[in-house]
Amino acid sequence: MRELEREPRSNDPSCCSLAIAGQGRLGTALAAALRSAGRPVEGPLGRGADGAGADAVLLCVPDDQIEPAASLIAPGRLVGHCSGATGLDALAPHEAFSLHPLMTVTADGARFDGAGAAIAGSTPRALQLARELADTLGMRPVEIADADRAAYHAAASIASNFLITLEAAAERLAASAGADRELLVPLVRATVENWATLGAERALTGPVARGDEATVARQRAAIAERAPDLLPLFDALVNAAQALAMVPA
Repeated sequence: MRELEREPRSNDPSCCSLAIAGQGRLGTALAAALRSAGRPVEGPLGRGADGAGADAVLLCVPDDQIEPAASLIAPGRLVGHCSGATGLDALAPHEAFSLHPLMTVTADGARFDGAGAAIAGSTPRALQLARELADTLGMRPVEIADADRAAYHAAASIASNFLITLEAAAERLAASAGADRELLVPLVRATVENWATLGAERALTGPVARGDEATVARQRAAIAERAPDLLPLFDALVNAAQALAMVPA
């Protein structure tokens, strides 16, 4: 059979053999998690892999490398990516799917069980494969349309990446007062739990929520003295918190 005529061994996505291309943190973590869940996986392979031995290939590569990596995949396979912001068009002309674990992955790995997963598919079969992979990992799959992916991914960045950026600023100010990061950790954890349980409006506390403008002014003066580069961030956050405080809880 010529390669261009190759058909997957089954139309049932659960029977598809899977290869993961990309040996970074995510590819390594996904391969390990899928194996632990009982699904055979080839890889993680290098970015130049053509997926010749698999029915489906999941690309775990940087966003700007998705199209080049997809172009190397042998025809006739389902091809997926793990990008949160990229649409399925980057995988053309393959039968395409996407699986974006809504979870941070560090050098120590990741725990996918219980996390959300944005999925999409160019065909019902491709979408079903994405859903089954998410289910295998214990994630909660949610279909995200291509037109909504940038907004979805921006929300993820604010919730995760920017939270770390914000805590770095808090840690820096705390250090100027002789307090270390560990002192802030219980507060951060309680705040996140309150937000998860109550929602943003009811979880908001502090001087802005109380309308204590004098305290906010003293805070701003201290930042102007010790970390003036943080003033634009502080002012923007105060404005956002004031707007949130006006929303009925």
